[in-house]
Amino acid sequence: MSDRNPAPRSGSEVDRPTGDRRPAVRDTLMPAPGQGFGVTFAQIFRKVTTEQYPFEPKVTKPRYHGRHVLNRHPDGLEKCVGCELCAWACPADAIYVEGGDNTEDARFSPGERYGAVYQINYLRCIFCGLCIEACPTRSLTMSNDFELADDNRQNLIYTKEQLMAPLLPGMEAPPHPMRLGTDEKDYYLRAGDGA
Repeated sequence: MSDRNPAPRSGSEVDRPTGDRRPAVRDTLMPAPGQGFGVTFAQIFRKVTTEQYPFEPKVTKPRYHGRHVLNRHPDGLEKCVGCELCAWACPADAIYVEGGDNTEDARFSPGERYGAVYQINYLRCIFCGLCIEACPTRSLTMSNDFELADDNRQNLIYTKEQLMAPLLPGMEAPPHPMRLGTDEKDYYLRAGDGA
């Protein structure tokens, strides 16, 4: 006794119809090679776009993921607290951070700690932005700078000094005492005010 419709099996097997399988009907009478040559022939008459790259810089989109920047508070103290979350979040293991302790004589950030050593290896970085998402203080952001080519591998390991945002007018180079409040909460509460 043959069983034409066996019971459905558990697992990954799926019943498929066993009807006739015919090739899809083409909606043109032109042979396939002729269609391919038609695409090539149509491209001949399109206008060629030439970018004069080194002389006319390319404009990137506003949310482009380029070179990283370590930001500062309005008084010049660093936002980085040396928590190393960016290094943990990096899938390419391109970030190296060593935290240091702030003292009253040498204060680099408003918190208890600061990023004493900060390096990004751009030979490994894949510009995914996961480090930006992991940063709790919005210290690390990405700029639109994409010109990172170099002929020396050592020059593509950026240090903290190369990554720090420049001092703007009204900022003082750390180390110095806190100017925006008495503790780190004052700094983070004022960050929403645009101060």
